[in-house]
Amino acid sequence: MKKPFERVVEEHADTVLRVCRAVVGVHDADDAWSETFLAAMRAYPDLPDDANVEAWLVTIAHRKAIDITRAGRRHAVPVAELPERPSPVGLPGETDHDLWRAVKALPEKQRQAVAYHHFAGLPYRDVAEIVGGTPEAARRAASDGIKALRTTLSDRS
Repeated sequence: MKKPFERVVEEHADTVLRVCRAVVGVHDADDAWSETFLAAMRAYPDLPDDANVEAWLVTIAHRKAIDITRAGRRHAVPVAELPERPSPVGLPGETDHDLWRAVKALPEKQRQAVAYHHFAGLPYRDVAEIVGGTPEAARRAASDGIKALRTTLSDRS
């Protein structure tokens, strides 16, 4: 028997938010997170009981992140004043700005592999299914991404 959807949200909210932040950045992460759980709520009744819920949610977050990235490229609007900064309350890892900047600077495949494997805890097999390619390629991208993060963050120290 499946858990109530509210429980799924409680258990996986932080992981999905970390993934969204790593893939689309701090400012679009809330939208990606919301869109992920709205889509998941609609599809949850049809999800098989033995499905890996976390991998399923990360896959949805990946697709929503792509949608948001594409939409942002089409609708850039210059503004006279910068918007208010989002509140860090309730955002895991919000205070580590250097880390998030370094993650954002990674090439897309590395950023996704790091987010899905290290932030969401998915096995490389699932990461490969989400981003395309083989588990070995996903492992290599995550390894290269972590190496680049270590180099970047140690250079700033």
